[in-house]
Amino acid sequence: MNKEKDDTRQIAFEAVCQVLERNRSLDVVLDSLMTRHADERDKAAAYRLIICVLRQKGTLEAIIEPLLRRAPPQRVLWILLLGVAQIIFLDTPKHAALNTTVNLTRKNGLAGFTGLVNAVLRKVVDKGQTCLEELDQDRLNLPSWLWQEWKQAGFDPRKLAQCLAYEVPLDLSIKLGVSPPVGGERLLEGSYRYPVGTKVSSLSGFEEGNFWVQDVAASLPALLLNVQKGEKIADLCAAPGGKTAQLIVAGGQVTAVEKDPKRILRLQENLKRLQLNAEIIQKDASKLAYEEIFDAILLDAPCSATGIFRRHPDVLHIKKSKDINALVSIQRQLIQAALTYLKVGGRLIYSVCSLQIREAEEQAKYIASLPGVKSLPFTTEDVSFLPESLTKEGWVRTLPYMLQDKGGLDGFFIARFQKTA
Repeated sequence: MNKEKDDTRQIAFEAVCQVLERNRSLDVVLDSLMTRHADERDKAAAYRLIICVLRQKGTLEAIIEPLLRRAPPQRVLWILLLGVAQIIFLDTPKHAALNTTVNLTRKNGLAGFTGLVNAVLRKVVDKGQTCLEELDQDRLNLPSWLWQEWKQAGFDPRKLAQCLAYEVPLDLSIKLGVSPPVGGERLLEGSYRYPVGTKVSSLSGFEEGNFWVQDVAASLPALLLNVQKGEKIADLCAAPGGKTAQLIVAGGQVTAVEKDPKRILRLQENLKRLQLNAEIIQKDASKLAYEEIFDAILLDAPCSATGIFRRHPDVLHIKKSKDINALVSIQRQLIQAALTYLKVGGRLIYSVCSLQIREAEEQAKYIASLPGVKSLPFTTEDVSFLPESLTKEGWVRTLPYMLQDKGGLDGFFIARFQKTA
């Protein structure tokens, strides 16, 4: 057995188990798993396999189900998903996919199921691409609760599901006064897009801190705050620091607040590489008790992150409908706190990378209903590069299938307000 392939599949198996069984973020899982393996090819192959399983999980389960007499133990199912993904979607040589998956079963204490795994995968090999006939892959790959909520919100869930079918390009935010690396396409001022597979650390200017990775949609909240030089700005829930960097580059005197100690380290590391300075406070932004009064505040609130599913398909499986109400409560605590730190006449941007209206549109209505607050609607001029993102209420709502011809973008909601009293 090829050691490289064994390592690849073992990494993938462990990652899938942690995501699907323990509801752990794939980023967190990979930080731990990948440090145990030095081979970059192993890591890249494992990542490709993990992402395929998470994107196609519903379809893979539908392929396997009629081939089983009864449901197998959960970890056997995950192994079958990994095997079928290789055969149907990743063009792995059939014998290699079959043999390594059987070996993976044995290696993980499931030797009693090697016969089952072998039999199921042989049937999939025999059927080939006909396994996909009559399957509604779009419908299968989205959890039912998300399909229903997105449909009720007026989005097109099928078009959203289709965003799982393609790889995602790399977006960079570029510091003012420096040239972007060659090979990019300008999306808007300071934001450039690079082809799928571009490795950011290999681009000219990375070590010098000339740019940072940031989806174009994620760059909009800080851009739309329209920072004026010398303004005192608070970035609440600031890690990993992309928006903080934008606010500094725009000329703001920035205070970045983040409560998570691991995330604040990442914030500090990113700002250090970018050679940018901000006052950094490690504290829950809803309990800041800060005496400073700010000219403007960016609250990119903690949320379900369902808008970033095309880059992070794990969110489709680790988030549940019941989680949203708890997040809404946290968001409202942060909103109330942000308004106490904001001067009269000051601006508040509220944003979330969520496609759930409970966290977005309904929160904007809540903020506008508060005493001493008024809505400041955006105009087509504010979002001239993406006019379809402007809602009738004057909010900005990006959807992953916008800019489809260029590779799409993350789903974000952004609303702007002013404190009047």
